Amino acid sequence: MAGSIAASLELTTQQRQDLNTLDRAHSTPQKLAERVQIVLLAADGVSVSETARQLGIWRKTASTWRRRWREADAGKTTAERLSDAPRSGAPGKFTPEQICAIIALACEAPEDSDLPLSHWSQSEVARQAVKRGIVPSISHGSVGRFFKRIGA
Repeated sequence: MAGSIAASLELTTQQRQDLNTLDRAHSTPQKLAERVQIVLLAADGVSVSETARQLGIWRKTASTWRRRWREADAGKTTAERLSDAPRSGAPGKFTPEQICAIIALACEAPEDSDLPLSHWSQSEVARQAVKRGIVPSISHGSVGRFFKRIGA
């Protein structure tokens, strides 16, 4: 089955320089570095199939990021052009401030809240967060997810 040949990308000198800087930086996240390499290879005229082979990725991934680069707003930074698209789904139920307050609550000693506990349970943190007015309601499972996110 013959595949279509994707057009190579044209990069300005500044875009190429920005991409190379991101590619060489040790602090660049791995997925962003992969996307940078896809765009650089495309600009060098490397085919989608060859790009996928060299980087050990799916052809669809290489095609997607070539297309996204072409279609992205040229006024955005290089990293913005190669960032993930917003995901669908419901917005978060809790604000970052509420989450921080719940984590801070869990860092307090339970005795300070006049509770006869030696340590907090997820259920007790949830009950106390509602009692203190941090949130109108919350499940112990949500509290557990917050703890998991911070590695507690």
